[in-house]
Parts: sequence; C-alpha cells; structure tokens
Amino acid sequence: MFTLAHIAEVLGQPVLGDGSLTLHRAAEPAVAGPDDLALAMSPDYADALKAGQARAAILWDGADWENFGLRGAILVPRARLAMAGITAALDSGPRMNVGVHPSAIVEKDAVIGEGAAIGPLAVIGAGVRIGARARIAAHVTIAEDALIGDDVLLMSGVRIGSRVTIGDRFIAQPNAVIGGDGFSFVTPEESGVERARKTLGDQGDISEQRWIRIHSLGSVTIGDDVEVGANCTIDKGTVADTTIGRGTKIDNLVQIGHNNRIGEDCLLCGHVGIAGGTTIGNRVVLAGKVGVNDNITIGNDVVAGGASDIYSRIRDGEVVMGSPAVKMETNMAMYRALRRLPRALEQLASLRALVMKKGLGDGNDDKT
Repeated sequence: MFTLAHIAEVLGQPVLGDGSLTLHRAAEPAVAGPDDLALAMSPDYADALKAGQARAAILWDGADWENFGLRGAILVPRARLAMAGITAALDSGPRMNVGVHPSAIVEKDAVIGEGAAIGPLAVIGAGVRIGARARIAAHVTIAEDALIGDDVLLMSGVRIGSRVTIGDRFIAQPNAVIGGDGFSFVTPEESGVERARKTLGDQGDISEQRWIRIHSLGSVTIGDDVEVGANCTIDKGTVADTTIGRGTKIDNLVQIGHNNRIGEDCLLCGHVGIAGGTTIGNRVVLAGKVGVNDNITIGNDVVAGGASDIYSRIRDGEVVMGSPAVKMETNMAMYRALRRLPRALEQLASLRALVMKKGLGDGNDDKT
C-alpha cells in the first residue's frame, strides 16, 4: 500500500486534495476502483475516468480535478516522465532473500557483497566479485573472474562470461548473454568473401578451405546504469574489450558483435544487429531492426529509423532511414518517387502509344 502524498513526493509535484488517501495499486481510469490510483495523464482519458470509481488520480497539467469527483489528485506536465517515477516507486522487483540459496554453487574464492542475494541453482565461478545488494536470480551463471557492481539485478537464466566487468545498477532481463565469444573466423588463404569485398562482387578462383577460429582474448566492459533486454547477446572483444557506455539501454534480441564500442545513454531497440569493430557515439538511438555494418563510425546524437541498414559512416546529429540509410528527408523523397513510379510508367506507355499513333516512331526503338 502507498499514499497519494508518497507518489507526489516521488514526482516532485504538490498534492491537490487529500494526500493521506491509502491506495493499493495503479490502474487504468475506466477500471480503477476506490483503492486504486487512476493514471489519466491525458485529456483523452477524461471520459474513462468519469466511468471509473477512483478517488485519486494522476492527471494532465491544468486538469479540473474536482470536476471528476476525486478526493485527491496530482497534476503532471510530462506524462511519460511521470510514468517513469510512478512505476519505479511501485515496482519492488523480484522477491529474493538476502544470502546464498542452499542450491547455489559458489566457488570458495568468490566474493559476495553485503546484502546480496544469490538465487536457486545459480553458479558463481572462481574469482568472481559481486557487489553490495546485488540480486542474482535463479539459474544465473557468472564465469570466472567476472566483476559485478553494486545494486545489480540479473534475472533468471542470465549468463555472464569470464572476465566481464559490469558497473553499478546494471539490469539484465532473462536469458541475456554477456561475454560469449565473438564470431570471428579466417581461412588459411584469401577467401572468395575477402576478394568479393575488395572487388565489389568478384570472388575470383574459388578453392575449398576451412574456417579457423580467432579466439576472444578480450572480454566485455559495461558502465553504470546500463540495462539489457531478454535474449540480448554481447560478444567479447578479440583482444580489447567490447564496451558499453554508462546509461545505455538495450532492448530484447539485440546482437552486439565483438570489438564494438557503444557510447553513453544510447537506446538500441529490438532486433538491432551491430557487426564487429564499429564505434557508436553518445545518445545514439537505433530503432527496431536496424542493422549496422562492421568497422564503421556512427557519431553522437544520431537517430536511425526502424529497419534502416547502415553501411557507412554517419555524422553527428544526423537522422537517417532506409536501406541503405540516408538522411530522412532524402529517404522520404525517394519513397515518394517510388510510389509514383507505377503511374509514371503508365504515363510513359501512353505517351509512347501516342507517338506511335502519330507515326513518329516504329515501336522498335527502345530509347523512345
């Protein structure tokens, strides 16, 4: 349970009406009961709020809260920012007991910080250091010599590879894999793939060769306040570490290849794939299904629209879209031209027929 005054304190906004109202949960306006906090932070929810039975609500800035028959309200100027504060205040996270579960396996020289919780069937390798108040859920494995910061949350099934370094307040959703080997192989002699890349398509004489593994001597280094989604994978570097900067948020099913360097406060959405050796600046947003080529540079404050394919350098502050990715205004012009293409071809056919009808062409000249 919580009070309306507590939520107001979290949001840094004043309470209008009775701040002592005790509430049980947050709810959508139409289904909110007397003990619920209705979240109606847009005028679009006005009718739904009137249909519900809420006594307390979070409303949009400037709302006439008394008109809804409420006993208490909080007005917020920015709905999504308020939602971040509300959900943080009401989400206690997974329930875990401090200490090491009897079924967990912890190597003798591993160090577990004060107030940490190690869940059922977790495996903590030799030389591991886990910070204070970390929560390690069931079936998590942390390989040898990994360093895990304070207040970290690793959800069920997370895998942390050897020598990985993770900062404070890191969150990994179920089955994320941090520190698997990079996908790096070479043939004894120059392969058709290498020649095709140099010549833009000609493989030359192809001979049978086998792939030889290039091992990952580096690891992964992750800064503070990073979050990683379910089934996300971040590969080790070949020699130097793959790095993820402070505050970066990574969605489900994102693949980050070996030797990548991701900056601070980036947002990488679902199904993003980043090939090896690429450098990405700070505050970059890659929308869903964006693909990034290997060994290129993306500047600071770049935004890439969904399903874009980035093959070459992107400068600071550019907004790009498409495959290949170009500036958004260029992509939209290209798209409009593509949509007009069927009509333009019909007009060209009509013009061709008219020319032929007037005897100005014999119909066999492809250039007509």
